[in-house]
Amino acid sequence: MKHARGFTLIEVLLATVLLAAGLALAFATLRAAGATVNRGEATAQRNEHLRAVEQFLRARLTGARAIGFSLNGDTGLAERFLGERERMKFVADLPDYLGRGGPYVHELAVERDGEDLRLTLALTMVLAGQEVPEQSPRPPEVLADHLRAVRFRYRAMQADNRPGGWQEQWEQAEALPMQVEITLQDADGRAWPPLVVALPLAGSFTATPGDIQ
Repeated sequence: MKHARGFTLIEVLLATVLLAAGLALAFATLRAAGATVNRGEATAQRNEHLRAVEQFLRARLTGARAIGFSLNGDTGLAERFLGERERMKFVADLPDYLGRGGPYVHELAVERDGEDLRLTLALTMVLAGQEVPEQSPRPPEVLADHLRAVRFRYRAMQADNRPGGWQEQWEQAEALPMQVEITLQDADGRAWPPLVVALPLAGSFTATPGDIQ
């Protein structure tokens, strides 16, 4: 009667090593696949957020109205649009779904958030050419955070009906610019596509001293 031959120690060790190597390769493949999925989801979420912010900003700027929100004490003219490199202020109607409705001053501002920047929006009701602060004002809404750079620029129509150059300071506070450009850059260096918005009511109002509305 012949006895069944068993595995030698070397054969057992070799099989164990091969099994461990196979499992390690399988786990590495799963981790790589998971990382790829996570990166894809993060990119999709970033792109979706980018589109939402751009659509909101475009809608707000397109709806900008030639309504004064303060009076310039030096010129006697109503201020309808304030534009700086990192700050912008104008009046637009808020849709009812935001729970407010009517004309509101929109103030976009760049704020420091630790080592990063963030873009915020503050809203204030306007009445008879003046801002009307709420008794319990809401804090500014954060539209985008974890940013490295934010820049606003403005453009006017020249006397020959041709677009002028881009300006980082809007000097004609009594009038709306023809176009506004917003550029954002993430903290990791990725730049958002520049947002250029034409203001339909630009040039629709000619201000005179003492005219508040």
